[in-house]
Amino acid sequence: MVRALGVAVIGFGWMGRVHTRAYARVAHHYPGLPLRPELMTVAEEVPGRAEEAAERYGFASATRDWREVAADPAVRAVSVTAPNFLHREIGVAMAEAGKHLWIEKPVGLTGADATAVADAVARAGVQGTVGFNYRNAPAVEAARDLIASGGIGAVTHVRVRLFSDYAAHPDAALTWRYERARGGSGVLGDLASHGADLARFLVGDIAALTAGTAVFVPRRPRPAGAGVGHALAAGGEPGPVENEDYVHCLLRFASGARGVLEACRVSVGEQNNYGFEVHGTRGAVSWDFRRMNELAVARGTGYQDQPVSTVYVGPGDGEFAAFQPGAANAMGYDDLKVVEAYRFLRSVAESRPYGATLEDAVRSAAAVDAMVVSARSGAWVDLPSAQTCRCPKGSY
Repeated sequence: MVRALGVAVIGFGWMGRVHTRAYARVAHHYPGLPLRPELMTVAEEVPGRAEEAAERYGFASATRDWREVAADPAVRAVSVTAPNFLHREIGVAMAEAGKHLWIEKPVGLTGADATAVADAVARAGVQGTVGFNYRNAPAVEAARDLIASGGIGAVTHVRVRLFSDYAAHPDAALTWRYERARGGSGVLGDLASHGADLARFLVGDIAALTAGTAVFVPRRPRPAGAGVGHALAAGGEPGPVENEDYVHCLLRFASGARGVLEACRVSVGEQNNYGFEVHGTRGAVSWDFRRMNELAVARGTGYQDQPVSTVYVGPGDGEFAAFQPGAANAMGYDDLKVVEAYRFLRSVAESRPYGATLEDAVRSAAAVDAMVVSARSGAWVDLPSAQTCRCPKGSY
């Protein structure tokens, strides 16, 4: 029997729309799911935006005050897609109100924020899913399976890259995203948090790292009003960019493997150039988000001059079969969020976690905090083990 689950979305920028579309589509791709999400409330503080969302997507009600969601007994699960500085307050409040939580990364501004939300979820006994969507790509899951099976031998070194031009224009509006108090560590929280999660998902725990950061566009114009995404604000009063445009990081994994993680939000000529290369003693595997349904794989016993093959993922890989009937039929970004919605709802239905959890957010946040500390000190920073992971105090 299919049961209704009242859901709410808090924050209705681009990511709020993505979550809402995922709720609308999830039953189409997973007809056996015992829960059917019902869009109860959308909360957004920008005047008129919540009402517009309710009319367009079919929410039963709209509000500018997210606290009304916490008080509504008809809402049992909540997507938190508000700006980073609100993640902790909203996430903790929703968990304490007994709401299951699907929250976007990086879950706050620091590791302490992510830990607070994780602890609140654990105390409340609710389920918590985090928006590390790139690990949901069937090709990424296939790469992980290949690595775990020893298909490329013992992993020796890894490179993870996340280059984008979303902040490359010097007239991009000086929104909350560029403020330390509201946007945290800039590209570290936006993109490097994904990179840390991918590295750990593929290869295992990161034991230590050293990092450097830079700001390449130090001043931006202030916007005249609320905007969506990365709008321009040419002619606005200029103000300082307080957080990072770029980070480079060396990694040491608990397994002994080495790695490089690099992320930049001002990379002219790069649009979502996200991906990884993992090398082992007998082969290699690489993935490019822009060719999301492919892997480049080298396997064999030749070692030198070993050929690289393009492998198209298909119904046997990850959640591919829920979307397409055969290999080389493309999936897209929004499909990854449908997978995420499915795993969130399955977690609620079965009272056990599926997909990325708050603990994954805590581990990623520990890596980001360590990058900030290392960039200031120039030293290697040890990360806490999986058993003792509580992020260092005083990182900011």
